[in-house]
Amino acid sequence: MLLLGCIKEVSDYELAISLPNGLSGFVPVTQISDAYGKLLTKQVAQGELLEELNSLPDMFSPGTLVRCIVTSIEKTDDGRRSVKLSIDPKKVNKGLNSTALAAGMLLSGSVMSVEDHGYLIDIGVTGTHAFLPHQKAKTYIKALKKGPDLKIGQNLNCLIVEVKNEGRVVCLSIDRSEVAASIATERQNWTLSNLLPGLVVKARVQKLAPLGMKMTFLSYFTGIVDFMHMDPEKSMSYSPDQVVKACVLSVHPTSRAVRLTLRPPFLHAGGAPRQLPEQRMGAVLEEATVKAFYKRFGAIFELDDGSLAFARLKHLSKTRKSFKPGAFKEGCKHKCRIIDYSLMDEMCIISLKHQIIEARFLQYQDIHTGDVVQGKVLSLKPIGMQVKVADGIRGLVPSLHLSDVILKQPEKKYNIGDEVKCRVLECNPGGKKLILTLKRSLVQSKLPVLSNYEDAKPGLITHGFVVCAREFGCIVKFYNDVKGLVPKNELGSEPISCPDKIFYEGQVLKVMVLKCEPQQERLLLSFRLSSKPGPEDKWKCTPKEKQEVKYQIGEIVDVKIFKKKDNGLEVSILGDEDNVVAWIPTLHLSDFVATSKLLWHCLQEGDVLPRVMYLSDKGEHIILSRKSAVISAVQEEQVVRSFSEIQPGMLLTGYVRNVMPFGVFVEFPFGVTGLAPKVSMSDKFVTDTKDHFVVGQTVIAKVMSIDDEKQRVLLNLKVSECSSGDSAAESFVLLNQYFKELKEIRDLLRRGEPSICELVPGKRVHLVVQDVREDGSALFSGSSATSWTVTATRYHLGDKNIAPGEKRKALVLHVDALTCEVYVSLREELVKQRP
Repeated sequence: MLLLGCIKEVSDYELAISLPNGLSGFVPVTQISDAYGKLLTKQVAQGELLEELNSLPDMFSPGTLVRCIVTSIEKTDDGRRSVKLSIDPKKVNKGLNSTALAAGMLLSGSVMSVEDHGYLIDIGVTGTHAFLPHQKAKTYIKALKKGPDLKIGQNLNCLIVEVKNEGRVVCLSIDRSEVAASIATERQNWTLSNLLPGLVVKARVQKLAPLGMKMTFLSYFTGIVDFMHMDPEKSMSYSPDQVVKACVLSVHPTSRAVRLTLRPPFLHAGGAPRQLPEQRMGAVLEEATVKAFYKRFGAIFELDDGSLAFARLKHLSKTRKSFKPGAFKEGCKHKCRIIDYSLMDEMCIISLKHQIIEARFLQYQDIHTGDVVQGKVLSLKPIGMQVKVADGIRGLVPSLHLSDVILKQPEKKYNIGDEVKCRVLECNPGGKKLILTLKRSLVQSKLPVLSNYEDAKPGLITHGFVVCAREFGCIVKFYNDVKGLVPKNELGSEPISCPDKIFYEGQVLKVMVLKCEPQQERLLLSFRLSSKPGPEDKWKCTPKEKQEVKYQIGEIVDVKIFKKKDNGLEVSILGDEDNVVAWIPTLHLSDFVATSKLLWHCLQEGDVLPRVMYLSDKGEHIILSRKSAVISAVQEEQVVRSFSEIQPGMLLTGYVRNVMPFGVFVEFPFGVTGLAPKVSMSDKFVTDTKDHFVVGQTVIAKVMSIDDEKQRVLLNLKVSECSSGDSAAESFVLLNQYFKELKEIRDLLRRGEPSICELVPGKRVHLVVQDVREDGSALFSGSSATSWTVTATRYHLGDKNIAPGEKRKALVLHVDALTCEVYVSLREELVKQRP
């Protein structure tokens, strides 16, 4: 069945559609168009973000009229019927063929591709190529305010301007004035098999009836207008043979019944029905006047603002037995509540049921974080419990929140249909997401609800729940995903050496706010409720805060190594009277990942590192970097300080922050990040992203594109694309820096074992054979490497037969200071080469 619908809500995965007569349906993301479906399939197969694939909210807006076709009607778990729709032109326009196309026709289309001079449009007609010139789309794009271009998969109301080659080529327009002026005529040769909803026609009244009227249009078509779709201002003034404008609402495929609407917003193609003001939804009205009663359908009422509303028969009384028809004579007044709004009927849907009028919650927007609600258990699943809060409102209680303690077998405590008292942890009306908790300590808590960082004032005491306990302390969560840190020294009045043995995930505890930085969403907490937060506290005078005032990103300082840790160096900034402690991650010791690890191995506490750059203040410490290329980029102002400065084509120096299966995330100085998708990572074919990049690697990236709305940057890491022109000079600079750092490492090694510094690749040494292994390789010892392992592989022994205790002359091939291994060769052609 073909229907005209109006988009009610848009999510990432479906469109909720308002249909005529108060019905509703949904269009899954897979039923938009062929071209959009192929992009979805490609993204899923490649596991990476496609730039040309836009989300449904980027392309569709509530209030837009669309032609739909019913694909299936399914029953939901609670017995309701769910109408599944499609707006794919191939399904909606399946009754059309190329020979039936004529100038002036109005039909649905979907953007298939973007070309130099316009767009190729999918109108669902086999053998026909439809083209939309840029000129015919300008005003529509400007009015839509969703970017400078139409997007692949975007649904359009298309007017055929010209038909060429017997329908094989058609030229389209979506200009709003041209579309609005279009009227379907006999010359366009419409038939019952291809008649489309949304067509505006001139119709003649044939017969009037109590529930509507019968009309003829396009010479021999017959259509029905029901009572909900007459013009409210003219409903009593229609007469036989009167000619009026009408819009096709639906076409039934088997009965061929055509329904029409005479409501004004639909009488111009591409129009938009009136919306209900947001504050009216859920409103309780003391008096609504009965205008008409239809014993098989319901009643029409006039509301306090003069608008009309419809109440279905089942909403006129609590039960069928209690229903009294005499109470719904014209002029009778009743108390009611607005429970929905039908965009296609431009009419409020109301209920007279007492339990609905008195209901606390009618829609997700009525629920607020921290509210205590009563619900009914619908199902128990591994992720948690589904709870019905009200008709059409469902929430999830995650497994962690089923009780104050973790339940291994929740089915023993809860049964389907049980009434439960919950508290709202998180509510997102737009995404219809409701997260609840059944933890009694939270449900019964009388302490303030902490649902945003701005309310976290020092001294506030509230309840929170532990989500993580580690050696550094506990992470505690509150409402709306607000979370903070309880450091180790604030876990209790006595020192706690192993927090993970004292605290457990899901544990509800009272906490006190010590400090909050709302902009950074950082929260410092304490389990010691007697702590007195104030200016004199240590946390108020952290070295980091002093540093923020004294140093700027890009500033060069000298540092002294204070402490070596597994993943970096704790350092103090020289010449600073406050002895500020900062952090150099291991991967920021050098542009070269292998060199970074080697430097960390060689450096000792007390060593001084000159020319280190202030990079950022993320995390617990100030972050410093010793990456030469990054420092040069900042000093030469070849950087962007914010997202607004980024332009396509820029070459920027940064470092790999994360390697994912679909691409590489690159971070630049001043905190800007971007993504290099898998296809833009390398000039070679990429099978596994981890084979090409490692975290911490310094890279030069080219900006491909930017998305202002999503604050997203797409990058190119192909070597062929990321050279500034003089690639030889760039290579020599990198090599020079590499050898300079190797020399620095040799100088550092000389402190521990001076002899190892003599072992450089190419040097000839005298060694004694220690052992010959089963695989044919040999181990050696010598005066130059007493504590190092010296090895020659079977290949590098040549054709010599050696035995333990023999003296041999060898050539050094490679020195690995990290593993304390030296690789040598005994092959004549190498050992006898002149230096």
